[in-house]
Order: sequence, then C-alpha cells, then structure tokens
Amino acid sequence: MDTHTLQEELEYYTGTENYYQHILGINYTDGVRFLANETGSHWLIDLITSYQAIKEIRQLDFQVYKLIVNKDKTAQIEVSDGNYNVIRTEEIPYTDFPLDEITLWYTGGVIVLPSEY
Repeated sequence: MDTHTLQEELEYYTGTENYYQHILGINYTDGVRFLANETGSHWLIDLITSYQAIKEIRQLDFQVYKLIVNKDKTAQIEVSDGNYNVIRTEEIPYTDFPLDEITLWYTGGVIVLPSEY
C-alpha cells in the first residue's frame, strides 16, 4: 500500500469497535491494529508498552508518541504529555516505516490514533 493510500485509510478510523490486548496488558484499537498490520510496525506497540515501565511516563494520564522518520531511514520517537512538554526522545537507528511521521496517543490504558479519540 502506498503512503498516500495508507494515510487515507487511517483517516477512516474515527472510533473503534474492538480492543486488542498486547501480551503485557496494554490495549489498542482497530486503527492501531490496522497501522501495525499494514506497515509491519507491531514494534511500535511494543515500544509504547515498554515505556509504561518508566515511572515518569507511566504516571502521565495522557501520552503522545510521535515517530519521525528521516530520509536516511533513521528515526526518533518523541514522548510528550499532550501539552507539548517532551518527556523523552529516543533515536531509532533504522526503520522501514513508510510514513514520514505518525502520532499515537496513549490514555486510559489504550493506544489510539488521534482520529479515534
């Protein structure tokens, strides 16, 4: 699926009918599942789940995860509190994630696309 079609498809997710549970107990929506399946980015769900082990992040009621992919296929993941306060930034040495960037939110124990909130 090309990136334009992928972005169009993601816009259709404006709520969820199902919740899927990560092995560590975090839930995610239909849209996040679609994203992970279409892009092979289940690692992104794993990454968000792993950040819940960090007290400073876990205690935030609302978390914003922004993945920014560079032209050389390196990337950064930025974790913020929803009020533009960056809590953590991590470099990713390589990714084949097809979009230039994606933002996911984590709140109430569920990872969602912003359009699903």
